[in-house]
Amino acid sequence: MNEEKDTIILAFESSCDETSVALVKNGSEVLAQSTATQIKSHQRFGGVVPEVASRHHIEQIIGCLDDVFQETGLAYDDLSAIAVTYGPGLVGALLVGVSAAKAVAFAHGLPLVPVNHMAGHIYAARYSAPIEFPTLALLVSGGHTELVYMPKENEYQIIGETRDDACGEAFDKIGRVLGLNYPAGKEIDELAHQGKDTFNFPRAMEKEDNFDFSFSGLKSAFINTVHHADQIGEKLSQADLAASFQQSVVDVLSEKTLRALQKYPVKQLILAGGVAANSELRARLKEECSKLSGLALIEAPLKYCGDNAAMIGAAGYVAYKHGVRGDMSLNAEPGLEFSWLSE
Repeated sequence: MNEEKDTIILAFESSCDETSVALVKNGSEVLAQSTATQIKSHQRFGGVVPEVASRHHIEQIIGCLDDVFQETGLAYDDLSAIAVTYGPGLVGALLVGVSAAKAVAFAHGLPLVPVNHMAGHIYAARYSAPIEFPTLALLVSGGHTELVYMPKENEYQIIGETRDDACGEAFDKIGRVLGLNYPAGKEIDELAHQGKDTFNFPRAMEKEDNFDFSFSGLKSAFINTVHHADQIGEKLSQADLAASFQQSVVDVLSEKTLRALQKYPVKQLILAGGVAANSELRARLKEECSKLSGLALIEAPLKYCGDNAAMIGAAGYVAYKHGVRGDMSLNAEPGLEFSWLSE
């Protein structure tokens, strides 16, 4: 142990379809993590069924909690605080994690730290490198696509977001059209590397004077192209379809992010969220950022891009240091979001 007592956070994440518990030291070291995935339960529906997800969380969360203590040999007396995702997400799923965290905090007299799920995605980057401020985060996931400016630690200001479908949501929807398994992001990424951008799908809002995104038009163009081909008996290349879709997404995300970097000079660009695992997006942003002096691209490690408790522990550590506390009245907030930057 260090001369100064280590801060050990027990973190819970249950916002969607991953039940995850982690023990995190000083916000940058994962001592143990146990995650129960529900992918197989939801695959036959082509997406997450909220009631099914909630039931799975109830079944799995105590087992995950036991796992991390058994792996580390730690006891509740070693903990500094309990961190938990309280939004955004599916309300029933969130309530399972919030209820478990409140029960543990109450039983052991530990501080309760409520964490915004999106802050968790951002601070997953701490497992790659220390975060320097001011910084800009591009968050791309199944439920969100947004650009977040952070002038200092634990301060989050949205400068742009999707006006309709989230990026990851669009991936899953066109994945269903291609007959791919849910979640479809990884398969589309792999398929795209075998094809070419031959369909030139729309790059919605790419040149508009704002930092917002839109993916519904791209999704519609993709579906209409496939349906029209089916009607006339034309066989389209799945690889080219995937490559064309992915290229459109990457072009828009990159263009908007680069313009935001020009308006808001920062030390780092953080790429986070489930879609941050996309190899084409990572490669494109790495190339673009290498051209900008004094800017570092920080990517959340692949294993922490999806929903996980380790990222909640990292964000929870920062919130804990800044005095953020919850009490036994803490409730799930499914529509929780950061505030917008006021110009």
